[in-house]
Amino acid sequence: MAIVLDGERLAARMKMELADRVSRLIAIGRSVGLATVLVGDDGPSAKYVAMKHADCAAVGIQSFDFHLSASATQRELLDLIGELNANPQIHSILVQLPLPAGMDEEQVLLAIDPNKDVDGLHPVNLGKLVLGAPGPLACTPAGIVELLAAHEVPVAGQHVVIVGRGTTIGRPLSLLMASKRTGCNAAVTQIHTGVQDLGSYTRQGDVIVAAAGVASLITADMVKPGAAVVGAGTSWDGKKLLSDVDEAVKEVAGWVTPRIGGVGPMTRAMLLRNAVLAGERAT
Repeated sequence: MAIVLDGERLAARMKMELADRVSRLIAIGRSVGLATVLVGDDGPSAKYVAMKHADCAAVGIQSFDFHLSASATQRELLDLIGELNANPQIHSILVQLPLPAGMDEEQVLLAIDPNKDVDGLHPVNLGKLVLGAPGPLACTPAGIVELLAAHEVPVAGQHVVIVGRGTTIGRPLSLLMASKRTGCNAAVTQIHTGVQDLGSYTRQGDVIVAAAGVASLITADMVKPGAAVVGAGTSWDGKKLLSDVDEAVKEVAGWVTPRIGGVGPMTRAMLLRNAVLAGERAT
């Protein structure tokens, strides 16, 4: 039976450490400020933003909530981002995606000051990742690296197979895993659902990360015995959250994330860490 990669427990520990760092800033008259921007009334997006504010409160980060109506124009959103960029009380900015139809997400994300990019997905910060330069890291990829390291999963010199090529997980994760950093330095193969016979690739992986958003995409017969398997992609069946990793994989893998409580809590913890780092830089 596989060891569970428990993101809930690790994220809780990280929040305690971040709360201590925030308290030290407060002690010298500083603060950490995170602004969230929600456009429209998408239910899951609103719930996600509310969770972010709860997380901020838990570690002492001051959060600012900005909500534009679904009828807001692109110009109004860009003007708001400009104001947040110029506000010294706000050290990081989260624009919740997806945006309403008709808005240019790329233009919106480009408008955020790279130093205030809490998601680590601004092209400047992705470029720093390519160059190996310091900068905010994409939250889910960074969380996956931390989760594997905390459970002592061998990664350096191992073969990591990533299923998915999205800009939030697959692409930055492939760069991160191949970089010469602690907990990384792996040989990386990146594939996607358009590739025939995915199993012929995944069975070669010492670590498999599924980030395609296809329920039960990775089945037990696609996993090398003893491999670590991370379900980073999710989808919904009604109100039930489904993982890209089939439940039966735990009978073959050496380590596996649970359906709930694996990567998700780590993504949220990494966002908090990026926010705290931004606040520390501002001092």
